[in-house]
Amino acid sequence: MFAYIARRLGVLFVILFGSSYILYNLAAISGDPLEALRTSREPNAAQQIITLTRELNLDVPPPLRYFIWLRGILGIFVGSPDFGEARTGQQVSEMIALAIPTTLRLVAGATVIAIVLGISIGIITALRQYSRFDYAMTFVAFLLFSLPIFWVAVLLKEFLAIQFNNFLSNPTISPPWLIGLSLFSGIFWAAILSGDRKRVLVVFSGVTIANAALLQVLSVTQWFADPGFGPIILFLLSIGVAFLVTHLSTGINNQAALRSSIAMAVLTLVLYYPNQWLFEVDAKKVVFPLMVLTLFVVAATVPLLFSRIDRGPIIRTSILSAFIMGLLTVVDKLMQTWRPYMETDAVYYRPVPTFGQTNALLEPGNFWMTFLDLLVHLFLPTTALLLISFAGYVRFSRGTLLEVLNQDYIRTARAKGLTERTVIMRHAFRNTMIPLTTIMVVDFAGIIGGAIITERIFGWFGMGTLFNQAINSLDLNLLMGVFFITAFLAVTANLVADLLYSALDPRIRAVSRSK
Repeated sequence: MFAYIARRLGVLFVILFGSSYILYNLAAISGDPLEALRTSREPNAAQQIITLTRELNLDVPPPLRYFIWLRGILGIFVGSPDFGEARTGQQVSEMIALAIPTTLRLVAGATVIAIVLGISIGIITALRQYSRFDYAMTFVAFLLFSLPIFWVAVLLKEFLAIQFNNFLSNPTISPPWLIGLSLFSGIFWAAILSGDRKRVLVVFSGVTIANAALLQVLSVTQWFADPGFGPIILFLLSIGVAFLVTHLSTGINNQAALRSSIAMAVLTLVLYYPNQWLFEVDAKKVVFPLMVLTLFVVAATVPLLFSRIDRGPIIRTSILSAFIMGLLTVVDKLMQTWRPYMETDAVYYRPVPTFGQTNALLEPGNFWMTFLDLLVHLFLPTTALLLISFAGYVRFSRGTLLEVLNQDYIRTARAKGLTERTVIMRHAFRNTMIPLTTIMVVDFAGIIGGAIITERIFGWFGMGTLFNQAINSLDLNLLMGVFFITAFLAVTANLVADLLYSALDPRIRAVSRSK
């Protein structure tokens, strides 16, 4: 394995060197940084040409100039890399260091959510092949896959920001919207649960009526202007999480796992008001990590009370349930912050922004308001990126799982009498992840590359904006700095994908040992 990794690293460094050499020379000969000065009538134009020529080494041919740039990059091995200066006089490394956190904040969330939702829905559509839900999601996936990101962004600005902000001035759901949303919800859940015609009609009717009643209550109480779960609703949601996670992880028949998850739901209810108090303490940098650590310790300890054998799956189920319940508790706190946030002068009842990374007028000092402000600024660009990526994962995961389900070992597992949940989750799903691993790893590597169009539309300054700025200003050092970071992550992602294959498929490990 060590020899294999060493060979792969050697190949990756050759690829990185070759691609950077080609790009540097193509970028150098594609534009002339002195073009504007050559035609300028300013009296000091000649002096500026001489100065810029010396600063950018323009008197050196591009093939040789590349090695001057490379010498600064190789300083990374002695702890002092030099990416050079941008045309603005700033250090390229400093500009990249400022842009990377912004890009991570923007793209990472969209990528993670797209992977989780896309693979989940793709698996459901594969298991319900040729059902109403499968046809509907196929249509939605192809539709989203074909839409340009800038058009999606404009629609999101109009309906999820401008129109929603107008709605919050009088958060009452009109009858057409109430009927439309209720019918859509009924159709959605009837398609997922599927079955014979009678079952579909029962599910459709029940969900439609229940959803209409819920929306009517939310409209009458004006919940959208002052949202929140409260302890009772949070407890009921936690019970639902306990059953869902147990069903997916070990199966409902595993009573020890179900009891552990339900116990975590009870603890969520008992600790509701203590958590609210802890959320407001001043020493958040100490208290919050301790709360997270306590959550995982308790979630890993509770299953020991319900089982003495095969505790691994039970502990895993308990920890996952507790994590989701903790997230719901945080969401409840953010909902409580929603109304005070809207009433501030900086927001003035227009909480969903269409431009920018933060609200500069918002007074600092309140952690939850600052956090909520960050999230609402992330909402639109993250949703735009999510919708486009989500469609691809739905199609890939559906096609891959259908191929796996037709394999002989799946038929053998079913013939042995294994439950369908065990066949899907332990055999089919794991092998489905092998081809999807490449896509996921490459997507995570591409996070640092940024999203040029999305950043431009929503006014974010990340790696995509730096890349666009470098091209427009013929800034070779900035262009190569951005390229080097993204290219290095891309080639590293391929190595990580190869290593993950061996973790997912024992046959790959056996072959590597034989070599």
